[in-house]
Amino acid sequence: MNEIKKPQVRFITIDSEDAGQRIDNFLLKTLKGVPKSMIYRLLRKGEIRVNKKRTKPEYKLVDEDVLRIAPIRVSEKTNEVSTSLNVVANLEGQILYEDEILIVINKPSGMAVHGGSGLSFGVIEALRALRPEARMLELVHRLDRDTSGCLVVAKKRSALRNLHEQLRNKKVQKFYHALVKGRWSPKLTRVTESLKKNDLKSGERVVVVDNINGKESETRYKVIQHYSNATLVRAFPVTGRTHQIRVHCQVKGHPIACDPKYGNEDFDGDMKGIGVKRLFLHAASIEFTHPRTEQKLKIEAPLDKTLAKALKQLTVANNG
Repeated sequence: MNEIKKPQVRFITIDSEDAGQRIDNFLLKTLKGVPKSMIYRLLRKGEIRVNKKRTKPEYKLVDEDVLRIAPIRVSEKTNEVSTSLNVVANLEGQILYEDEILIVINKPSGMAVHGGSGLSFGVIEALRALRPEARMLELVHRLDRDTSGCLVVAKKRSALRNLHEQLRNKKVQKFYHALVKGRWSPKLTRVTESLKKNDLKSGERVVVVDNINGKESETRYKVIQHYSNATLVRAFPVTGRTHQIRVHCQVKGHPIACDPKYGNEDFDGDMKGIGVKRLFLHAASIEFTHPRTEQKLKIEAPLDKTLAKALKQLTVANNG
């Protein structure tokens, strides 16, 4: 059964963190579980007021605005993310760094960054369940569902804005580790093929190399270790296109191990034989300037035990 929350009047005083936002966007994030249509109806009827006056959805909040929100009767869904779920509880142990404005988590492979497309929840919903006291938790960037590693979440809007600006200005450095097919040449340090997204009739999205109509893309590579039939490489995406590292590896004849979209069946079979059951692409580290202290911050995420164990089973080859 659905429990009914006892409605009550709420007053919220806007601070510098929330100033500058449209009121409808602010309310969508603040009034969790309230449908968008209801928020617009409440604004239209004057049941949500700013400084005792009616307001429109596009109004931009100002520091020290006082919002009065009339009692809202909302049924609390029984399918909310539970902190007792193993996948949610385990996330607590994956937090690599946390302070008053940021969380950096070692995202597990197979977990989407947010719910949707048939998924009841993702990392961000799980974190909100683990940190119910946090007024705001928003993704700073994204990782593919199958990719593991460093994922940054902002607790303050000022931190989100600052980090988005650093991303736009290419001040954030993200380094990935990938196990690829064959012997990657140490001389192959840059891949610059342009990439284009294609949506198939099935609804699946694939990315293809298209140097005429595609978007300019660049990934820089460095060999970490050669093995008898594979290479562990470090990848640094200069641009941030969808599936960029995966397609750039594939186009050079070195698809990533166990890539369901761009992989090599024979190589994947060999890798599954040593325990690799997932895409071997891991966001190993991220570097950026801390928005508040302005100190350089480098966070590293260890490989999960399965991938680390698989590497030990490979035969090391000369890197020369």
